[in-house]
Amino acid sequence: MSFSSIAKNELSRIIPDNYCCQMAELSAIVRMGGIIRLRGSENISLRMVTENAAIARKIFILLKKLYGLNIEIMVRKNRHLKKNHSYIMEVTAAMGADRVLMDTGVALKDTEGMYRINYKVPGFVLEERCCRRSYLRGAFLGGGSVSDPERAYHLEFVTHSSDHAEDLKRLINGFSLSSKIVERKSNYVVYIKEGEQIVDLLNIVGAHNALLKFENTRIFKQMRNDVNRIVNCETANLTKTVNASIRQIETIEYIKNTVGLDKLPSNLREIAELRLNYRDASLKELGQMLSPALGKSGINHRFRKIEEIAEQIKASRGK
Repeated sequence: MSFSSIAKNELSRIIPDNYCCQMAELSAIVRMGGIIRLRGSENISLRMVTENAAIARKIFILLKKLYGLNIEIMVRKNRHLKKNHSYIMEVTAAMGADRVLMDTGVALKDTEGMYRINYKVPGFVLEERCCRRSYLRGAFLGGGSVSDPERAYHLEFVTHSSDHAEDLKRLINGFSLSSKIVERKSNYVVYIKEGEQIVDLLNIVGAHNALLKFENTRIFKQMRNDVNRIVNCETANLTKTVNASIRQIETIEYIKNTVGLDKLPSNLREIAELRLNYRDASLKELGQMLSPALGKSGINHRFRKIEEIAEQIKASRGK
């Protein structure tokens, strides 16, 4: 089961107590995923299709609570892709589809009695914080998705209207979030990509179990990345130390095999002999072996002097 399905199944079990919140959530679900059929000026119907059985049950419950409707849920097996089942619900004109569409703010009627679609978020949703949260919950159920946090941080709402996308963006950002809009083919996508903000939005809509799962994965990923970063840093430092040690040993052995280490000043001969005896030691460890102890910069300075002497020897020998 995808992470989106886990979140949607959890949200589908939440049935608001307040009439306004029930209406706000139904409004979002209808606007995001409803199909309106108009035959003439009066015969209007509403069809909703989902592949998630939990969402279908929630739509059924909301219509039952708000309008006393017993909608028949038809099940159709898809022939394409994964061949999941589709759950189809239809509110006909006789059942009062026009009332549902008008109450939810999805459809408006002009002075001539003609219906037109309202692509804006209805005003009643914006009055109370609980209604705004319910609308976002319904919008997620109707056209939202969230990526598995193991792979990426991405939560989005897909809508067909630029007006609705703008209103949805303002609604989300009203909770101190920073969603953005991108056009994808013929749709408008309102999205969030920051992990912390996705967690906040899941909390706003009430997906608390999904939120905990998301946070656990996010923390684990952060810890794993931190460990990898530390290991990579230590590996790079170790490689640098080993390469420097090899170069220093080769330089010292060249001097030893040509003019001898006795030709070096006593301070340089001392560090040269220590390097030959302790080939794996770091500069800091070599410095602590001296009396008095010497820091890394002092040890580096001595090795540079040894390298200069080796270069002088090579130059004098024509190499």
